Amino acid sequence: MTLLAPYDGSELATSALEKATEFSDMLDEELVVLTVIPDDAEYAQERGWITRGEPFDADAIADGIRDRALSVAPSATFRTERVDSDEPTATATTDVVRAIRLVAGELEASVVFIGSENAGSVIAPLSSVGSPVANDQRYDVYVVRHTD
Repeated sequence: MTLLAPYDGSELATSALEKATEFSDMLDEELVVLTVIPDDAEYAQERGWITRGEPFDADAIADGIRDRALSVAPSATFRTERVDSDEPTATATTDVVRAIRLVAGELEASVVFIGSENAGSVIAPLSSVGSPVANDQRYDVYVVRHTD
């Protein structure tokens, strides 16, 4: 059994990663931390990965997020997926969701720990990965709604 924790560095994603780490330790199961990085400077700015005017450097972003993730879950496997949309109507969030679902299927994840902004909201905003990832029936979903 593999546990998957998509991680964007947000407070809720960090809380979800903490929960995933607890489950991984308790169940003695592998934990994979996944960061999906779209080739989109605006998306990176919205998540605080870079500041306005700072050059988009996917490698530097991946290194920074990996360091943050492994400080929370040092025994986890860290994985980065980079996505570049070929579809003119796809958003960066759509691409992130697709990547998370593909990796979850590839790993045969038993549980995906979601904790990014708006995850689990009654209304599913277009910028949330929570609802579309949770709709996949191949795995259970643990939604973290609070950082405390």
